[in-house]
Amino acid sequence: MPEDLFAAAASERLAARAPLADRLRPRTLDEVVGQAHLLGPDAPLRRLIEADRLSSAILWGPAGTGKTTLARLVATATEKAFESLSAVDATVKDVREVIARGRQRLGERGQGTILFLDEVHRFSKSQQDALLPAVEEGLIVLVGATTENPYFTVNPPLLSRSTMFRLEPLGADDLRELVARGLVAEGATAAEDAVDHLVLRAGGDGRQTLTALEVAVALAGGRGSPPHVIESDMEAALGANALRYGRDEHYDVISAFIKSIRGSDPDAGIWWLATMLEAGEDARFIARRLVILASEDIGMADPTSLLVAEAASRAVDHVGLPEAQLNLAQAVIHLATAPKSNRTAMAIWSAREEVRRGPGGRVPSPLRDAHYQGAKGLGHGEGYEYPHDDPRGWVPQQHLPDELVGRRYYEPSSHGHEEEISRRMQDLRAQHEPEGRGEGGDR
Repeated sequence: MPEDLFAAAASERLAARAPLADRLRPRTLDEVVGQAHLLGPDAPLRRLIEADRLSSAILWGPAGTGKTTLARLVATATEKAFESLSAVDATVKDVREVIARGRQRLGERGQGTILFLDEVHRFSKSQQDALLPAVEEGLIVLVGATTENPYFTVNPPLLSRSTMFRLEPLGADDLRELVARGLVAEGATAAEDAVDHLVLRAGGDGRQTLTALEVAVALAGGRGSPPHVIESDMEAALGANALRYGRDEHYDVISAFIKSIRGSDPDAGIWWLATMLEAGEDARFIARRLVILASEDIGMADPTSLLVAEAASRAVDHVGLPEAQLNLAQAVIHLATAPKSNRTAMAIWSAREEVRRGPGGRVPSPLRDAHYQGAKGLGHGEGYEYPHDDPRGWVPQQHLPDELVGRRYYEPSSHGHEEEISRRMQDLRAQHEPEGRGEGGDR
């Protein structure tokens, strides 16, 4: 009996010393902040948990959105045995032991088993393969949690047998609710601008919000009791928090970056550039994407854009970060504010598609190489007119194979420099369009 009392007292003291995020961890679904699309009235995940009908599932979302909390709530709501492993340190042997216990449990008393696997994206293929047969036969109900896109990190057979539930970053109102609960738990108050600052900087991460609040309260407590948190306390508490994102967010952020520049929004382009740099994204990767965009989305509407992007790319290698952030920022602003055209990209895509559909046409005789001995006897180069011999710098002659005469792959837009190109091409074609021979060239 005394040992039980000592154990209970130790548990209470440990709970009191636990981080604020752990002390405020919800004990019921109603206490969960955010994720209304999954846990609101009649929402799918809530109904499955409350009915104890949850089948294998992957909880996927950024850090601090409640994945582990939901798993613990599943443990309290289910009549199945609940086992937990972390993919960081679990081995294939651990997985097989869980499966063996689950099989014994089911045989002896008809009780199923739920396995919560935290950070499932860290499980190797062999570990996932060891788990798959038990999931397939229904012996184990898997509840995996991951910050990474499961489509990139979970084996397709295991993924196909699991329901995906995506958790979203907490909204501003959700974070304010967490802060209010935290202040009550800490016996503290906070200035409104301090709370605003925390909510803005937390990035939808509930755990980070409560961790920063706990540090800020400790800092404020040095000035007196009860603690009153001000903005400088919150800034100091947040100072050590580094921005990070996973592989799926890597693709999402670079997609937003490219689409912002393509959409001629320099402010958004700079914001996403800053986001990537703060997250430690490879600056060379960013620069390569800008070089591609310069031709794909701007092209001849502003031919200098490729030069600017390529110069920024060279600057990244030559100067390096942090100074090269200036070169990348200049390139982003130039590309975002440049006139846009995808006609260069469409030209090569269209031409390559046509080449793939069938054999290429023969090179017209006037264009064939006539420099080697015997070439002229074959008619190579016969009839070729040298454009520079003409005062116009251009002569009408056929450059495409006979089968493709008249085909147009590059059609300049009316944006930026391409408007001038369009006028020039129209003038050349108007001067002479050989009957039955199609377009001339400007080379």
